[in-house]
Amino acid sequence: MPDIWFYHLEKTPLAQVLPDLLEKVVQKGWRAYVHGHDDDTIDALNGQLWSYSAASFLAHGREGDDLAPRQPVLLGTSGEIANGAEVYVSVAPVDFPDISGLQRCLLVFEGSDDDHLAWARGQWKRLKGEGADLAYWKQNPQGRWEKMQ
Repeated sequence: MPDIWFYHLEKTPLAQVLPDLLEKVVQKGWRAYVHGHDDDTIDALNGQLWSYSAASFLAHGREGDDLAPRQPVLLGTSGEIANGAEVYVSVAPVDFPDISGLQRCLLVFEGSDDDHLAWARGQWKRLKGEGADLAYWKQNPQGRWEKMQ
């Protein structure tokens, strides 16, 4: 089972955090699959990834695109990891696909969304009970990530 890292957003919205997380994944030479719950979420994230920085470019695509299997970052709602990703990124309370061959899973959830927070807590409890290697990252008052023990 891969390492599973929970990212609890309290200071910075998902659209600002996701590009940084994905850049780190790609810098490691890994591919990522970003799993959202609806097309509106995926559309918004797709737009953000195109425009988040004038100084850099993060190659990505959407499920169903002709080049989807070749994308280093693939956005989708199906949970089908068509790009052979090593990293699964959940940005919504969705059922996990098969994560057994992956290097890492990132569950990114907004603390202000009660449903998403409750889902993340349920996932933590379930995965902890299964013996998964879990890490919990929370934003400090300055918005930097701190690993909580």
